Amino acid sequence: MSRRALLSVHDKTGLIELGQGLVALDFELVASGGTAAALVEAGLPVTPVEAVTGFPEVLGGRVKTLHPAIHAGILARRTPAHLGELADRGLAPIDVVVCNLYPFGRTVAAPGCTEADAIEQIDIGGVTLLRAAAKNFEAVAVVCDPLEYPSVVDDLRADRLDLARRRALALAAFQHTAAYDAAIAEWLAGDDPLPAQITVSARRVEVLRYGENPHQAAALYQTAAEAPFVQHSGDALSYNNLVDLEAAWAMPQGFEAPAVAIIKHTNPCGLAVGADLVAAFDAALASDPVSAYGSIIATNRAVDEAFVEALGKLFVEALVAPAFTDEALAILASRKKRCRVMEARAATPPRRRLTAVTGGFLVQTADTAPSEPGAWRVVTARAPTEAEQADLAFAWQAVRFVKSNAIVFAKGGATVGVGAGQMNRVQSVRLAAWQAGERARGSVLASDAFFPFADGLEAAAAAGVTAAIQPGGSIRDAELIAAADALGLAMVFTGRRHFLH
Repeated sequence: MSRRALLSVHDKTGLIELGQGLVALDFELVASGGTAAALVEAGLPVTPVEAVTGFPEVLGGRVKTLHPAIHAGILARRTPAHLGELADRGLAPIDVVVCNLYPFGRTVAAPGCTEADAIEQIDIGGVTLLRAAAKNFEAVAVVCDPLEYPSVVDDLRADRLDLARRRALALAAFQHTAAYDAAIAEWLAGDDPLPAQITVSARRVEVLRYGENPHQAAALYQTAAEAPFVQHSGDALSYNNLVDLEAAWAMPQGFEAPAVAIIKHTNPCGLAVGADLVAAFDAALASDPVSAYGSIIATNRAVDEAFVEALGKLFVEALVAPAFTDEALAILASRKKRCRVMEARAATPPRRRLTAVTGGFLVQTADTAPSEPGAWRVVTARAPTEAEQADLAFAWQAVRFVKSNAIVFAKGGATVGVGAGQMNRVQSVRLAAWQAGERARGSVLASDAFFPFADGLEAAAAAGVTAAIQPGGSIRDAELIAAADALGLAMVFTGRRHFLH
């Protein structure tokens, strides 16, 4: 008796070639609906599902493979008892199941998708076929990815579709259905950023050389259907590059004017706006030219030849921008062969952030809300000047990207000093002041959280800072305001903190 393969696919890619290969290996093809029609049109012999079940498709095709004649053939163990029971009922075993599912994720992501549209893309029969075949991988080969079709046919032809290979195919099937169910659950959760349960589904798209250090294994997993960055040239991305790339790309995007961020270890060593990208780069580089060596650079405008020329001989690990001119790409490929040139695609930022902890995840909504200057309060006797106000707005946008305890000194739309990741806030102020040097004179300060004591403001004023912006909310706010007044500082409270651990 010939072996039997059941085919029921939404994506018809490679279907005809697969069918031809199976027929050549003496498989009987059993197929449903559109799959059967496509195979018949290609001149292949097909047994319709309803001929096996003795029951027609009903409810507009909602029910076609959900039948004991199908699932008994898939789930039967190849034991005398099970095979005998199939024979007694006039049924036959199914040896290969080929199935892929309705495109639920693509449907709900499309503009104008209605609830009815989404519900119609919730596959029932296909998921059941995959799970049944994967459960019985000892006897059944289940195939859900068209890319696997040629190798499966080759393995069948060479008689090497062994238990290990069938187990691997079953794993792929369960991963496929798990991702599918996760997408449906995410859609049903709607706007709730913290549902009672979160199922994370991600595809491994690249195994990296190593993690943060050479002794750590690492890989890139992707949750979105489309990668957020496209690489044009340069070395392969490392784990640390990818972490820095994510941080760098976000920094300039909050500014309307041309902006450039130069970052190391996820912190900006320089961030600036300018009349054009070249002016913004020059100002950002001046913030900390030493740390800029081996940095990740991000822009919010297309990179052109003039910008690449401005980079000069600076060694850059990666350059990310929304677009590149052809001339810029050609120069980068020839002069900066190691620089990873990354084009960012427009992508919806994640609404929640996950951090792995022992036993689970911490989940929080992303800190992406725009600043609201209308809600800020001037709390000192002296209000900021117009120039100070502009620099305070810039510094407040910049400080949200600096690791806590975070301090930013800014002047003229550029950082001049950054204090990041220190164990106390006054130490961050001193670090920013040391980095800024004489450029601290006439600068403004942004602090990601409130000052617990006046010593931080006093250190800033001694360095030449003239105005400060911070959330407020300390039990010593009155003392801080009095100290600012005594120092001649203008100070603004935003009412919002921007810790970044």
